[in-house]
Amino acid sequence: MTINGTFLPYAENMLPSVAVLAYEGVSTFGLGVTAEVFGCERKGEGLPTYDYAITAAQPGLIRTDVGMPVLVEAGMERLAAADLAVVVCWDDTDTQPPEPVLAALWTVVDRGGRVLSQCTGAFVLAAAGLLDGRRATTHWKYAAELATRYPRVDVDPGVLYVDEGQVITSAGTAAGIDACLHVIRLEHGAAVANEIARHMVVAPHRDGGQAQFVPVLVDDPTDGPDLAALRDWTLDRLGEPLTVADLARQVHMSPRTFARWFAAHTGTTPHQWLTSQRLTRAQELLERTGYGIEQVAGDVGLAPMMLRRHFTRRWGITPQAYRHRFSQLAD
Repeated sequence: MTINGTFLPYAENMLPSVAVLAYEGVSTFGLGVTAEVFGCERKGEGLPTYDYAITAAQPGLIRTDVGMPVLVEAGMERLAAADLAVVVCWDDTDTQPPEPVLAALWTVVDRGGRVLSQCTGAFVLAAAGLLDGRRATTHWKYAAELATRYPRVDVDPGVLYVDEGQVITSAGTAAGIDACLHVIRLEHGAAVANEIARHMVVAPHRDGGQAQFVPVLVDDPTDGPDLAALRDWTLDRLGEPLTVADLARQVHMSPRTFARWFAAHTGTTPHQWLTSQRLTRAQELLERTGYGIEQVAGDVGLAPMMLRRHFTRRWGITPQAYRHRFSQLAD
């Protein structure tokens, strides 16, 4: 990765092996998400490279949900050996996954690896018992079914993804991008995750939950304030003491009306979104600069004490400890 014209290698790869489960009728988009995040060769750009494989309970030629043929050469041994095993959408939620698949997923967890599901892939993790006693999510359309069929799972239908340590579940297929980038962020820090997101031309971190996409909750205005323009305006001024009223004025709304409109379109409050953006910017500064905590706090519009408090609450690690682990500056 290049920062200020200097090539800096990424941190040692702590997630060398990634495997995704495929089956007849597997989601083309789901496979594409995992391939784009973990399968692309980016070593020449200073970004991590993974040993990526598509696996199947019965290797051979399979067809995706759009009929595209895919030759799968690796079996369950490769899935069980992965540091990250990904289960994309499981089309027929009434079908019990093959026992070798469930055993391979348990092997990954028993070895200390992670498993990640996209969309209805959560049904596979639930069938394995990996979600018992855990909070999890899936596509909002199937959340009630998941909760009914697996009552020991704490289903949260309103979020984009849930991180329960070794077990990560995500909502609709596109939320799989959020979850995969989250894993990158955990392993390599925000700068690497943001750079990969930039290559993909996606947001490195989406705020809010999937509740914003549920039909009964979605407003249908013919036009209205430009949320992207407001976001850009705000991000250019994170170091300033911005308030919700300041944001509301930019879109010519009262603070109360603006707060309702913002929550309906993003699934979060303006204050929560603003704090999240400040913490994400703080991550980047901690990784990319040698600024002291006071300067980092000032540059993101927070008092040093509030930065430490919000940062530790959000990321589960202090700013100093985060810098120690993810600094991209050469020693």
